[in-house]
Amino acid sequence: MKSSSVYRAATGACLALTLTACANIGGQGTEHAPAASGYSFGLWGDMPYKKAGDQPKLPAVLQSINASDIAFSLYDGDIKDGSSQCTNDIYTDALTMLNTMKKPVVYVPGDNEWTDCHRTNNGNMDPLERLAHIRKVMFPSTRSLGQTTLPLEHQGKPGEAYVENTRFSYGPVMFAGFNVPGSNNNHIATPKQCTDKSKRTPADCDKAVAEFQARDTANITWLKDTFAKARDSQAKGVVLVVQGEPGFDVPETEEVDESLAPEVSGYRAFMTAVTQETERFNGQVLFVHGDMHVFMVDKPLYRPLNPLLNFTRLGTFGSPSLHWVKVTVNPANPNLFQIDPVVVKHTN
Repeated sequence: MKSSSVYRAATGACLALTLTACANIGGQGTEHAPAASGYSFGLWGDMPYKKAGDQPKLPAVLQSINASDIAFSLYDGDIKDGSSQCTNDIYTDALTMLNTMKKPVVYVPGDNEWTDCHRTNNGNMDPLERLAHIRKVMFPSTRSLGQTTLPLEHQGKPGEAYVENTRFSYGPVMFAGFNVPGSNNNHIATPKQCTDKSKRTPADCDKAVAEFQARDTANITWLKDTFAKARDSQAKGVVLVVQGEPGFDVPETEEVDESLAPEVSGYRAFMTAVTQETERFNGQVLFVHGDMHVFMVDKPLYRPLNPLLNFTRLGTFGSPSLHWVKVTVNPANPNLFQIDPVVVKHTN
């Protein structure tokens, strides 16, 4: 985006770099992993989509992650496709999937499991009621999911607002998950966004906007607190995980900056805060998102003329490309993060 919008898509930031050079990025630690030894963690999400025929492929992904040497993984949302109903079994099935993981797994909500549930083909369900259901069901304790678990700090109490925003430290890195989903972060900026594929009333959309505004404020508070903790602990790195692609890849021309379009307006305040906090942080910031279903690594934040070099965006795989990403934390490397896509062989 243009400098006036604080952040923008970098069209060629990594073209002159090898994948390894672009993917390597820099943090500090806790009792979980000695800072001198390093460790790896996994990233995955946007799967399985039943309508895409993902079910036969899923076991190979779970097996690949379980067979790896990662310390834990983070799932960046979308436990179902965007054109199926948001019935209760969707969430219990997701819990079953996530709890098959041998190592801890931290879940971050996506748009398909709540924001988009108003759609006719999703069952005309109330997104705010589905969000409340997620808060009660998908966060059953203060710990992570998985067969072994990690203690997590939550912004809200169990079953209440913002319990889905989580945080923990591991080795030299501070990790934080945020409820920032696709579909413009549940912000309805135009009348068309209210009624598109939906039977929502203006009153329903007013409630959605109020929910967005309150959660956006809470997300920014959680973000600033996360960076404050990272600075206080002298962390070398911060990993931020959301589901929605926040407008990095919206095209623009010399005449019109499409990144300022209302369709991505729900991310603007949060990403402005991300930019400001990254500028104040001496270490490396890894920003992870799903939603696009395309693996990518680049440096899309600008300040205001040059790339913000300590900020790296990582987009994860997603249906129908059922693979995952391994990130290795190496405190001896000034760049701290080494990013490796793990391609899973599927027999089906």
